[in-house]
Amino acid sequence: MSIRRIAVLTGGGDAPGLNAVLRAVVRTAERLGGLETVGVLDGFQGLLEERYLRLTSTEVRDLVRKGGTVLGSTNRTNPFAIRTPSGGVEDRSADVIANARLAQFDAVVVIGGDGSLKIARELGERGLHVVGVPKTIDNDLEATDYTFGFWTAIETATDALDRLRDTAESHHRVMLLEVMGRDAGWIALHAGLAGAADVILIPEIPYRVTAVEAKIEERAARGQAFSLVVVAEGAAPEGGTASYVTLDAGDGHPRHGGAAERLAHDLKPHIEHEIRWTVLGHLQRGGSPNPFDRILATRLGHRAAELAAAERFGRMVCLRGGHVVDVPLAEAVDRIKRVDPAGELVATARAIGIGFGDEEVSDPADA
Repeated sequence: MSIRRIAVLTGGGDAPGLNAVLRAVVRTAERLGGLETVGVLDGFQGLLEERYLRLTSTEVRDLVRKGGTVLGSTNRTNPFAIRTPSGGVEDRSADVIANARLAQFDAVVVIGGDGSLKIARELGERGLHVVGVPKTIDNDLEATDYTFGFWTAIETATDALDRLRDTAESHHRVMLLEVMGRDAGWIALHAGLAGAADVILIPEIPYRVTAVEAKIEERAARGQAFSLVVVAEGAAPEGGTASYVTLDAGDGHPRHGGAAERLAHDLKPHIEHEIRWTVLGHLQRGGSPNPFDRILATRLGHRAAELAAAERFGRMVCLRGGHVVDVPLAEAVDRIKRVDPAGELVATARAIGIGFGDEEVSDPADA
C-alpha cells in the first residue's frame, strides 16, 4: 500500500495547540513525498456527512499561534451510538469507514482526548487506518507525560489566582477558584502550586469542610485575613460525590459543575470571612497556546504524519521522558492518569504549608 492521502480531524473539546498539530501534519506530509492532507470538519460528524477541506502549507501557515481549531469539533458524535429522531441510538461506524474509503483516505489522524481516541481505536479494529494524537487540557491520559493545552490552561488558572489574591487581600476575603480537570486534579494542583494557593482540593483526595475551615482560621490567627482555595471541578467531600450540572455532557462523560459553590455554602456558617467563588470554565480552553504547548503540538503532529506515511496504524504519539514516541492506541486509552496523593507534587505542596482538606483537625473540646 502506498500512502497518498491523509485525513485529519479534531474531536472532543478544544484545547490550545490543536491548530499547531494540524500545521505540523500538513507540512510534514508535504515533505514526505508530497502527500495530500484533507481536514475533516467537525470531528467524526464530518466523516458521517462527508464534509472536508483540503489543507496545504498556505492554509496552515499562521496556525501555530491560533487557539481553537479551524476544522471545528464536537463531543456529541459517537459513530457507534448516533442518536435517532425517535430518541434511540444506532451504530453508524460502518458509514464512517465507507465514507473514508470513498474519499480515498489512506490514513486518518484523530486528534482528541480519551473519548475520541477510544472511538478511533474501535474504528481501527474494524479496518480504518487510524493514528492518534492526545489532546486534553486535563492531562489525564496515562500514556503521555503531558498533553498539549495543559500548560496553557495552567497559565490561565495561575493568572486568575494572582488577580484573585489582590482582591482577597484587599477585602479580607476567602476566594475560591474552580478549575477544570474532570476526575483528575492536575490543573488544580499545578495552578495551586504556581499561584501560591492556601488550599488545593482535588478529586484524588476527599476533603473535609472542617479541615478547610481550620486552615482558613489558622491563617487568620497569624494575621493573614484572606485565603485562596483552588477547587478542582471533580473534588468531593469525604463520603460524598462530585458535583454535577447535568448527567449527560454529550460525550459519554458526566458534566461537572458547582464544586466551588457547594464548598462556599458549606463554609459560610463556620467562618466570619466573606466568601466569593469564581468558575474559570471554558476560559481555560481558549486563547493562544503558550510556547511549550506550541512546540509539543508541533512535535506530536510531525510524528503522527510520519506514522501515517509509514503505515504504522493503530498507534498514538505521546511524550515520554522528554521524547516523542508512539504506543498502541489500546494502551493509550486503557485508563486515565490521576494525581498520586502520595506523590512528589502533593508532598511538596504539603511541605510548604498548602492544605488539601484532609488534615487532622483537633476537637476544640479537647483543648
